[in-house]
Amino acid sequence: MEEAERRCCGVLPAMAPLANPYVPFQQTDPVRYEARRGLIRGTLYPCLDLPFMDMVNETELSDTALHELQALGFAVQELGLYLDTHSEDEQAAELFRQYAELYKEGMEQYQNSCGALRQVGSVKNGEYTWIHAPWPWELAANQED
Repeated sequence: MEEAERRCCGVLPAMAPLANPYVPFQQTDPVRYEARRGLIRGTLYPCLDLPFMDMVNETELSDTALHELQALGFAVQELGLYLDTHSEDEQAAELFRQYAELYKEGMEQYQNSCGALRQVGSVKNGEYTWIHAPWPWELAANQED
């Protein structure tokens, strides 16, 4: 098996019994989707991308700041889970650091222009502002320019 194939393929135990769920064991330094594609596919790793009944989500995200934040947050979460079991993977750790920094910067910019995304960030100048922000169902107030 070639190196590229080995890094992309998950491994299931031999003689896995029926009706027991298994997740393929990730190899070190696996191939990765970029963050936006990973969010759409539900995993950052093509070797774990096992579509149910061959139904593949090919939807594209719109180019909004909120979708970019969602993709970055997803990538940080996925890389963190991978690093829990592959902490020696320096390349993944560096990518985690880069995505985390981009997420932090993006979150600050978004919240400065659009308001808090979480209650934790809703105190401005000593005032609790969460209740004053547009609610998700207030579509006109939540439109991005």
